[in-house]
Amino acid sequence: MSAKFSQPYQPLLLRILHGLTGLFTIGAIITAFWTYDVFDGRWGTLSLPKFTEIEGIHGTFGVWTLIIFPLFAVYAFHRGQKRLIQPDSFKKLTAKAKPIWWYTLHRFVNTLSLLAVTSAICSGRMMDEKWLPQGELNHSWYYAHLISWLILVICIALHVLMSIKVGSVPLILSMVNFKFRSKDNPTLWRENFNNWRSNFDMVMVKQWLSSLSLLKVIEIFVFIAIISALIVSLIKEVG
Repeated sequence: MSAKFSQPYQPLLLRILHGLTGLFTIGAIITAFWTYDVFDGRWGTLSLPKFTEIEGIHGTFGVWTLIIFPLFAVYAFHRGQKRLIQPDSFKKLTAKAKPIWWYTLHRFVNTLSLLAVTSAICSGRMMDEKWLPQGELNHSWYYAHLISWLILVICIALHVLMSIKVGSVPLILSMVNFKFRSKDNPTLWRENFNNWRSNFDMVMVKQWLSSLSLLKVIEIFVFIAIISALIVSLIKEVG
């Protein structure tokens, strides 16, 4: 489709992966609080309906987040890396009250959001689904999951606020725009993937590792955590 965009253009694949990750994550957050309200409530409660099946629904949202998030993370750390922290980001944070300060802060929030989702997924997968129904509320992984949930809520709120600050409403609307350019046509995705796979080799990996940056270290951590969560999920399924 060839059309003029009054909004900043966002790649179609980014919109899809960002949208699905956001949808499943928000679903997990809402059901997480409901689960806490039903089975715990030590730090306050809204007295929500005692729907005990809510824990299973929360787990389902968590699994779907685990499935889609690795794809979004790959995109974010590579094709979308300009939206994350840069080598000079800490230096640019000294330029307070200037536009670059807000853009840099937005990149920090985006990066922290990826870490928060990773932490929530990993800690959730490490929990046993029997703990809460049996009243076992003092497990370390449960506390880690609660803290991850709280940090994730804060990160999502900051992500939305920063997006409005740096791009206003047009930036928000650009993420839900259904139009796309010819280069983003889904019919090309398979060909693009095959081209990438044919060009991929260990030389590329060694070159990538030869100059580690903070962002690369974060990426390595994120994918180690995701792989660990996937392995734990598979072990639970087999068990």
